Amino acid sequence: MTPPARPPRHRRSRPRRALLALLSAATLSATLFAQAGPATAGTTLGASAAEKGRYFGAAVAAHRLSDSQYVTILDREFNSVVAENEMKWDATEPQQGVFTFGNGDRIVNHARSRGMSVRGHTLLWHAQQPGWAQNLSGGALRNAAINHVTRVASYYRGRIHSWDVVNEAFADGGNGARRDSNLQRTGNDWIDAAFRAARAADPGARLCYNDYNTDGINAKSTAVYNMVRDFKARGVPIDCVGFQSHLGTTLPGDYQANLQRFADLGVEVQITELDVAQGANQANIYAAVTRACLAVARCTGITVWGIRDSDSWRDDNPLLFDANGTRKPAYTATLDALNAGGPGDPGPIDPNAWYVLVNRNSGKALDLYASATTDGARITQWTRHDGANQQWQFVDSGGGYHRLRSRHSGKVLDVYNWSTADGGAIVQWSDHNGTNQQFRIADSGGYVRLVSRHSGKAVEVQGAATTDGANIVQYADWNGANQQWQLVRTG
Repeated sequence: MTPPARPPRHRRSRPRRALLALLSAATLSATLFAQAGPATAGTTLGASAAEKGRYFGAAVAAHRLSDSQYVTILDREFNSVVAENEMKWDATEPQQGVFTFGNGDRIVNHARSRGMSVRGHTLLWHAQQPGWAQNLSGGALRNAAINHVTRVASYYRGRIHSWDVVNEAFADGGNGARRDSNLQRTGNDWIDAAFRAARAADPGARLCYNDYNTDGINAKSTAVYNMVRDFKARGVPIDCVGFQSHLGTTLPGDYQANLQRFADLGVEVQITELDVAQGANQANIYAAVTRACLAVARCTGITVWGIRDSDSWRDDNPLLFDANGTRKPAYTATLDALNAGGPGDPGPIDPNAWYVLVNRNSGKALDLYASATTDGARITQWTRHDGANQQWQFVDSGGGYHRLRSRHSGKVLDVYNWSTADGGAIVQWSDHNGTNQQFRIADSGGYVRLVSRHSGKAVEVQGAATTDGANIVQYADWNGANQQWQLVRTG
């Protein structure tokens, strides 16, 4: 019997039921082989990007959070934010050793209360330094800079998805040189030192280098590429490269190829400050950038630098909403490109993120039934509502295996009683890191299968059911649609 319908987010608790009788292999019908229909189109930028395992964010100014129209668009459309100025050096350490985080906290708290991820911008930059730092040089400046990185990243530890650790350290022009700045004059290894300090301060944040005029393959982007390759070879911690993408009326023809060559170094790529001059080509460029990101598996998200044209630092109306908050053709083109992109490659698993797992066959989410917190509670599928009992974190077990931890209960997916049989129940249990709690993530072309280390079988919706409350079991891995799961990042 199918359990009664539940409210979409806050469910009343009810007694835990016994595990449903398990279907035998003989009862599996031909419907198991039915292919899933097309994914439901997202109706907002953030929702559509999340369906592709990515984020779509906006730069936010703290003082605009009192603007109701601004906040309405922000909360409706985006699933990630970055502070425009509130986390820069002059804002966070106006006097040496005196730190102020009030405006940064306002942005972070707003975002996190609504399930948005947060990019940190920026720990070190030659511009917007406080006056006292501009007056330092040599070892004194080096020590002050590293202390700043450590203090700010430590303060926000666990709340930042990605940090722009260093911003705009390369010069424009054709020689690929470093920018001549007071930071550069402390020694060529100042970027190395900043990244090492950031890793020590917040081991869970993705550490990025961020720059502009690096959108195509040119001398500047190649210089950044060579630095990243060197960092990877020497073990300097770097996880991602940010491409600001402040664009005019054209897009470099090698834009996607440039993103891909960085991704091939083993780092994520992120579009961090996207805006495009208004004109006949604006919508086309926005759509092309979006398609390029979706085509690169390691492109994890896009951030536009502002929300309405009136919020922009530019005077050429470069954003997706006009000054009245109305969607522009560029918005429609961007959303259409996101929705046309398919589920996409989930990319590298972020161990600090929470994911909803949506079944390809049914379109329903992996769900901890009745929000139970007890060992042995059954795992079902249910209409997706992104509640804590539908959010899972991938915990590394080594050797390419992960445990899936429930955000609601803190317990992990478990093959019940160490079963190796087809139809063995998947439940939750206290985390003991047993092989029956470890799963390999197998690629299924934009979806994944979860294969048990203990049994070698895949996690599936029993009987290819499409109803709320259908059991999750293990079964021999045959790559059926009911064994394929889309990873949708929720925070």
